[in-house]
Amino acid sequence: MGGNHVQTKFILLGITDSPCVQAPLFGLFLLIYIVTVVGNIGIMVLVWVVPSLHTPMYFFLTHFSFADVCYSTVISPKMLADLLSENKTISFAGCVMQFHGFAFFATAECHLLAVMAYDRHVAVCNPLLYVTVISGRVCRQLVASSYLIAFLSAIIYTGCTFGGSFCGPNQIDHFFCDVSPVLKLACSDTHSSEMVIFAFVAINAVGTSVIILLSYICILRTVLRMRSAQSRSRAFNTCASHLTAVSLFYGTIFFTYLQPASSHSSLDKVASIFYTVVTPMLNPFIYSLRNKEVKGALVKCRRRVSNRCQHKRAVSARK
Repeated sequence: MGGNHVQTKFILLGITDSPCVQAPLFGLFLLIYIVTVVGNIGIMVLVWVVPSLHTPMYFFLTHFSFADVCYSTVISPKMLADLLSENKTISFAGCVMQFHGFAFFATAECHLLAVMAYDRHVAVCNPLLYVTVISGRVCRQLVASSYLIAFLSAIIYTGCTFGGSFCGPNQIDHFFCDVSPVLKLACSDTHSSEMVIFAFVAINAVGTSVIILLSYICILRTVLRMRSAQSRSRAFNTCASHLTAVSLFYGTIFFTYLQPASSHSSLDKVASIFYTVVTPMLNPFIYSLRNKEVKGALVKCRRRVSNRCQHKRAVSARK
């Protein structure tokens, strides 16, 4: 990243400057963050310990949950600290690292959602070839390629965002270091950087959404040909959770990033809160409450824990 970086730190203006609102917001967002971490790690642990969930679909889900925890953790702790602190500064290097981490995990989620859609496409449209097509090796390659593309994209986003000169105001009108608020502070011309960022966001977001759309068109055609209502219901149930997650994630991403810089408004903060804070919290509920296999695994784990506790009590009573 070239450029003449005069600024050594930025000031994050945050969600609101009203002191009477900051304390309630801190409590709310702290609760959301705790639920996000516990819920997503819970999904990961559940998939690891329950053999019936050792399938490609849940292998991808563990990585999706991992990305949720990470990119929420990149944003939430700093946001929570700023809600209780008068010193809302962040160093230039800290800002770069925060943005790079956010861009990496958010882009990884786009590609993981596309991979999960492809997995559902093969499972519904070619069930006899599923084990061959979505093998363990293919699963690892798909996940690795998602992370690799996300890493390279994040480097480009970060270079374009922070590669110019910052010699004027240092107040970022946001609760984290995001593209549009940071570029507004640049002294140099940012038009070319904005075009490159827009192009790569379009490639990643639109490209993966096209894969998802085509996968579900094929799934819909296959489901409509099924004669059994039970088979149709089972096929729709396996896809419902993924479709809900896709709608929540892509809706806010498109609203925030696929618009001209001049069109950005205060609603961007609301959209940003939704996809950085709220959506990672909702995903564990989406994949557990609407999924019979996950609910069944939870019941099994609960019984196993309960039986172990009863066994320990019985052993201690004999002593």
